[in-house]
Amino acid sequence: MLDLSTVGPAARCTRLLADYGARVVKVGPVPSADAAPIQPQYFAYSGHRGMRRALFDLKDADGREAFLALAAAADVVVESFRPGVVDRLGIGYTAVSARNAGVVYCSTSGYGQDGPHAQWAGHDIDYLAAGGYLAMSTPGTDGAPPLPGATVADAAAGGMQAALAITAALAGRATTGRGAYLDVSVAEGVLWLMSLPIDEQLALGGDIAPGHDILSGRYACYATYRTADDKWVAVGAIEAKFFANLCAALGCPELAGDQLEDTAQPAIRAAFAAAFASRTRDEWVEALAGADTCVAPVLEVGEVAGHPQFSARRVVGAASHPKEGELRQLAPLLAGMPRTEGPVALPDLSQTDTEHLLKEAGVDGETVAGWVARGVVA
Repeated sequence: MLDLSTVGPAARCTRLLADYGARVVKVGPVPSADAAPIQPQYFAYSGHRGMRRALFDLKDADGREAFLALAAAADVVVESFRPGVVDRLGIGYTAVSARNAGVVYCSTSGYGQDGPHAQWAGHDIDYLAAGGYLAMSTPGTDGAPPLPGATVADAAAGGMQAALAITAALAGRATTGRGAYLDVSVAEGVLWLMSLPIDEQLALGGDIAPGHDILSGRYACYATYRTADDKWVAVGAIEAKFFANLCAALGCPELAGDQLEDTAQPAIRAAFAAAFASRTRDEWVEALAGADTCVAPVLEVGEVAGHPQFSARRVVGAASHPKEGELRQLAPLLAGMPRTEGPVALPDLSQTDTEHLLKEAGVDGETVAGWVARGVVA
């Protein structure tokens, strides 16, 4: 896989696929006197573990030819430029597929490759806004939609969408022998994440907003509550039996029959709030989490890695960076991703594999040496 991105959805996509075993090459521009390739912090994107690096001057004919030579031997190309940029550079799907008919070429962008807003700049929060995600999030005290605590659009609506589309296209290629062009719109990925409320609105009409249903704050059984130590617990007691268990444990069993009675919600919330305020978060979790009440602690980022469940599942691994030394990082987490024992050696992205990769792709050594001498590859 050739990955022309540095951050964002495309980088999340190739990170995910690299952890499934894909051989990913991070492609960037050659350094110049007035610009250098932008790199995220050394620990970001899992330190680019398992990846290699190649640099090209795509504005030079020979640099472009070098990239196309590498792309001719690739299974997948992933890019995240503004729509139209790769075609102007001469490295778009048309140019690459002319050399490699089986290539799966994935373009990730905020709003897709066409449409009236295709050229709009944006980031995660913009796509969550345009897709209805922010409007369905419970507003703060001033009525403003809250900022999400994770890059949901980049990671799920964009990165996972791209990875899924790529693997599906590769599976199809195994049967047909044909590659594919994939137009990944992050905003449309947010629409998919929001499909339950959007499909309801399309089918039935009406106003779909926070507090509309059980998942958006209408009922006390699906909410967060402050505890005595100013921490929080999350309650997701949707099923009647779990709600009854929770009411009994909190000392208000008489409320169990009013779970979905709108007029009873203020009283239930008040009872729950008073009960949870009487003990610490961890005391309540110890009492409730294993008792079929659908209660979980709201963990801070610094607490997550040490959580007993995650520790037992070995979600944290060791890594060794060539300049920064030893560090801990999240291990490959998703189902089926292989994990290695011992520290993972992270690549030194100040070094490149360009010459080796080009020769491996079939370019003769003299041509590669000439490109290196001219500075169009590095």
